[in-house]
Amino acid sequence: MANNPSAIKRIGINNKKRVANQSQKSEMRTAIKNVEALVEANDAENAKAALKDTMKYIDKAVQKGIIHKNNGDRQKTRLTNKVNGLGA
Repeated sequence: MANNPSAIKRIGINNKKRVANQSQKSEMRTAIKNVEALVEANDAENAKAALKDTMKYIDKAVQKGIIHKNNGDRQKTRLTNKVNGLGA
């Protein structure tokens, strides 16, 4: 357990940040699952619209350092390929 005041303060700050990051990461994952569900249902138009919103969630998570840049790029590429595969 933390003994000095600065360590106690850091524990509180880290907990607040963890909760905020968890929330944003959860929103991003939910958006990804929504796009994948639309792809499974062969709903091309709604999938494209959902993909656009999902890109914003992924970019925001990368910008805030919640996920790594390469991880974000990989997720966006995979989703884009899935959605583009519907049109073919």
